[in-house]
Amino acid sequence: MKIVFLGTPDFAVLPFKAVCETTGVQVAAVVCNKDKPFGRKQVLTAPPVKIAAEERGIPVFQYDKIRVEGVEDLKRIAPDLMITCAFGQILSQEILDIPKYGVINIHASLLPKYRGASPIHFALLNGEKTTGITIMKTDIGIDTGDILMQKSIDIGEKETCGELFYRLSVLGAECIKEALALIMQNKAVFVKQNDEDATLTKIIKKEFARIDWTKPADDIVNQVRAFNPAPVAFTFLNGEPFKVYETEKCNMQGRAGAVLFSDGRLIVGAGKDSVSLVKVCKAGGKPMYITDFLRGNTVDIGTVLG
Repeated sequence: MKIVFLGTPDFAVLPFKAVCETTGVQVAAVVCNKDKPFGRKQVLTAPPVKIAAEERGIPVFQYDKIRVEGVEDLKRIAPDLMITCAFGQILSQEILDIPKYGVINIHASLLPKYRGASPIHFALLNGEKTTGITIMKTDIGIDTGDILMQKSIDIGEKETCGELFYRLSVLGAECIKEALALIMQNKAVFVKQNDEDATLTKIIKKEFARIDWTKPADDIVNQVRAFNPAPVAFTFLNGEPFKVYETEKCNMQGRAGAVLFSDGRLIVGAGKDSVSLVKVCKAGGKPMYITDFLRGNTVDIGTVLG
């Protein structure tokens, strides 16, 4: 079976490798977004999936708008099946109609919950205990296609977005191999989604990561987990940006945003209960545990973060 794989970031690398290793599959091409400047020096950097494809000698196509630039290339390749995984672009019906077996997508949630661009972040933001991978048939909507298979995993109590990303990438690789076997054996059965249960996630913006201390401590702790390692939850301490990488809920009560305790621990009041800051980073510094931070920085009780 001739396949074109569409994916860009780290999350898609393990599923891509799994497809390459599947018996009876030929990955004819990879499609990803274009190289982008990265880091403080803005070095032009290739997407992780592009690097993985080039290591295997697989042709790579990069488009800003696949619906405009990629149609003729895909028609020329004439794949039997296309697989998308964190590709980040919406396919046109013209593209969906090219492969004989259509397009299937590896999505990091248990659809129809958390459709859209940021399912892992929002599962953590909302304090979900379980998530998973859905293999679905791509249609013209946003993650609205029929479902081939789903597998779930429990979310760890302190698990961060980066940790959950990796575990779901591993699970996505397992699922796509099983899904390909079903398709090649003509055993694939697709089931329609229940749109009444659907939720849609937004693209993550930096302002989502600013801590609102009037929210309950549970929400703040979840927010910090959801935005670790990026874009990183933040607040302001003495007027300077102050990143927060790890927190714990406490039962101390006090003014929202105010420092309630600062001797070896830094506990800040929330809308309900309080939050102990475990790992932080001040402007221009490096992430450090709060015990190390307090050795070199004095934070008075009553100081307000915000």
